[in-house]
Amino acid sequence: MMEGLVILLVIFVLAMFVGLEVVTKVPARLHTPLMSGSNAISGITIIGSTVVAGLGATKLATVLGVIAVAFAMINVVGGYVVTDRMLQMFKKKPEGGK
Repeated sequence: MMEGLVILLVIFVLAMFVGLEVVTKVPARLHTPLMSGSNAISGITIIGSTVVAGLGATKLATVLGVIAVAFAMINVVGGYVVTDRMLQMFKKKPEGGK
């Protein structure tokens, strides 16, 4: 049991480092469109974490599932807000307006 947890923790930490390296290599010009588009993938996280929270196998799994749902929803909503702000930059401004 403990060995499996350690293996999963190592995979998680390695994935964090790989993700950090990939994101820091993206040019600033492409970062916002790329991230706002990839936030749709968080929908998969929402579905998976909802399933984990709903199964209720253990209290820990339920709590972690609820936390994962909350963080994924924050990511999705933030992605839509950033995308909307980005699209507002390309709209024409009204005559005489600011």
